Amino acid sequence: MIYGYCRVSTKHQRITRQVTNITDIYPEANIIKEFYTGTTQNRPKWDKLMKLIKPGDTIVFDSVSRMSRNADEGFKDYKMLYELGVNLIFLNEPLINTSIFDSTKNNLLEISVQTGNSALDDYFKGNISLINNLLMALAEEQIKSAFLQAEKEVTDLHTRISQGMRESKKNGKKIGIEKGTTLVTEKSVKCKEIIKKHALDFGGTLSDSEVITLCGISRNSYYKYKRELKTQNT
Repeated sequence: MIYGYCRVSTKHQRITRQVTNITDIYPEANIIKEFYTGTTQNRPKWDKLMKLIKPGDTIVFDSVSRMSRNADEGFKDYKMLYELGVNLIFLNEPLINTSIFDSTKNNLLEISVQTGNSALDDYFKGNISLINNLLMALAEEQIKSAFLQAEKEVTDLHTRISQGMRESKKNGKKIGIEKGTTLVTEKSVKCKEIIKKHALDFGGTLSDSEVITLCGISRNSYYKYKRELKTQNT
């Protein structure tokens, strides 16, 4: 089974680019869309995928940051999935695909040295072992670096936002929406029209719960819109 894992931090962000990038190359991929932060691996759909995944399966990511923006947890999951026999593919960072890591392991030096001198043989074997350990360490370091870079990007973004807010405050600019400001959206306009037409408080025939269902909004939003409508009419 091939899975395409796509993730954004909130439902307000676009996920279509990731889906397109994966399905263009793997049209048969079973796409999983996650709207959850990447700074933790405890994500609902990721957790569900971890229970479904089997040896021989493949998980495709648009980039390493979609798998995790926490370097330690990301690398831990990478090693766990690799050891399970799951193939990991990163479209933007192909050098850390598990197939490359596997290739490094398969190409380790296998040299048998027999000089007739046991001390010399042990010396050569020790050096070959050191070289192989170094090659594996370098391969793992490359994978860790990719996750560290993803973590650094999100840390830098948060730092820039904080610096921008501090600078704006220092220059006397107000941050965020002022208290009492009414946001006007296409959905709020449509819902208010429905409320004015159907709610009992405005001469309609439907109860609050029925209008909430008709609007498809939360109770908090519904009563907020009602208050705003009543304020407008006073």
